[in-house]
Amino acid sequence: MFCGDYVQGTIFPAPNFDPIMDAQMLGGALQGFGCDKDMLINILTQRCNSQRLMIAEAYQSMYGRGLIEDLKEKLSDHFKDVMVGLLYSPPSYDAHELWHAMKGVGTKENCLIDILASRTNGEIFQMREAYCMRKEKYIYFIHGSREEGYTDPAMAAQDAMVLWEACQRKTGEHKTMLQTILCNKSYQQLWLVFQEFQNISGQDIVDAINECYDGYFQELLVAIVLCVRDKPAYFAYRLYSAIHDFGFHNKTVIRTVIARSEIDLMTIRKRYKERYGKSLFHEIKNFASGHYERALLAICAGDAGDY
Repeated sequence: MFCGDYVQGTIFPAPNFDPIMDAQMLGGALQGFGCDKDMLINILTQRCNSQRLMIAEAYQSMYGRGLIEDLKEKLSDHFKDVMVGLLYSPPSYDAHELWHAMKGVGTKENCLIDILASRTNGEIFQMREAYCMRKEKYIYFIHGSREEGYTDPAMAAQDAMVLWEACQRKTGEHKTMLQTILCNKSYQQLWLVFQEFQNISGQDIVDAINECYDGYFQELLVAIVLCVRDKPAYFAYRLYSAIHDFGFHNKTVIRTVIARSEIDLMTIRKRYKERYGKSLFHEIKNFASGHYERALLAICAGDAGDY
């Protein structure tokens, strides 16, 4: 599959939407010592992001308090992370996740890789407005300078030669050249470059990167290649890894499910079933529990097609 092919999310605009009514119902659900968590799930997972932001505005006007702040006060643990995450705009959510990945001791590199290797120019520009990034080693991704929709077969052959030399020599200069090509060429152009690389070297570009580089630089480059080839398949792989290699890494699962819900989450579910022979829906049921489980499953759109 080419990355530009049709993909489908799981959350769509709700018909007959009434933000004031939803805000009133959420206000009622959050009153008192407990809260109606089922009501929170039924409303927030069944509205698209723009509708949820309108609900938050109505809630603020109605109660004089922020909905996010009230959710943080009433909820806890991973269920809170899901409900609060749903109330950020996509660029604000990305910025929020990156900020948390870089704060404190150590940087959660996998979060940075997932976001910066997969976002479009427009998504990166909006994210920069939400949060001014200063992480020098990710400067190419943060610029949002990737060409879009442009292909040049002759240049693809030249770029493939540069990539091949970069994988052979591995100097600082060659690493920069490799990074420049992978971060600035359009997805369509990179598709041609990877084919030319195979013709020149007799080797798949992912195998070459894995042989020549290591650490987070290698993971970052591979993530770009995988996103160029099939972005839903990349996120299916990241979810499988988060569930099986890290004992259900909650932050990765939550971030992926929320961020991709209106873009390609249904397609990700299909890729997951195709590649791993398991339903993502049932994987979540096996590892999560309670209202946290119910919220994740609602975002995944039930067990439609058993994907």
